[in-house]
Amino acid sequence: MNQKINYTYRYPRPAVTTDCVVYRFDREELQVLLIQRANEPFRGKWAFPGGFLEMEETTRQGALRELSEETGIVPDYLEQFYTFSAIDRDPRERVISVAYIGLVNGVKEPFPGDDAAKARWYPISKLPSLAFDHAQLFEFSLRYLKQQIHFHPICFILLGKEFTLRDLQKLYESILGKEFDKRNFCRKINGWGILKPAEMKSVEKNSCRKGRLFTFDEKKYFSIKEEGFRIEF
Repeated sequence: MNQKINYTYRYPRPAVTTDCVVYRFDREELQVLLIQRANEPFRGKWAFPGGFLEMEETTRQGALRELSEETGIVPDYLEQFYTFSAIDRDPRERVISVAYIGLVNGVKEPFPGDDAAKARWYPISKLPSLAFDHAQLFEFSLRYLKQQIHFHPICFILLGKEFTLRDLQKLYESILGKEFDKRNFCRKINGWGILKPAEMKSVEKNSCRKGRLFTFDEKKYFSIKEEGFRIEF
């Protein structure tokens, strides 16, 4: 008679969570999505949306579920960027967090749900004190975003289909944390040939100023990227 083999792992195991650092651009400054915690630990403190992974989920599925349950937001772009595993990062138990960076186009407004008391967008220059190690999550996510904009056209996800050169300059300044000379910025962007004029019309009144609208030429971008092109200022 064959003996049944028990594959159960008998030693302590860490819990796994997912956290989402989701960005949007309001035509002036980069913003991130935060929730105010309704429960302990850190009740009343602000944090990034996230929670414990369920047994039947991948980390991506868990990230999307928690984001939807706590804020109602579905990102236009989502990518894993880091795993946080400091031993004492969560006072409840040993928790490893798989962190995702998300991008949202437009003015989607969150509504709190599940264990989130509030949900709102915060300018990255005016973040409140954050729960857990989420200040580090933000720091790492912004560093990752700064690296990725040189190799991938992710800024155009935040801008949407049509935008002005002023919008594009403001976005790069907000991500990189520095100002550019308007004339030099426009000359460099136009020299790359990755923008196309949109229909000749003015920008809406709430987009800061009137100006010519452009669209991103994705085909041209990937064509010159194969030749080693990268967006650098």
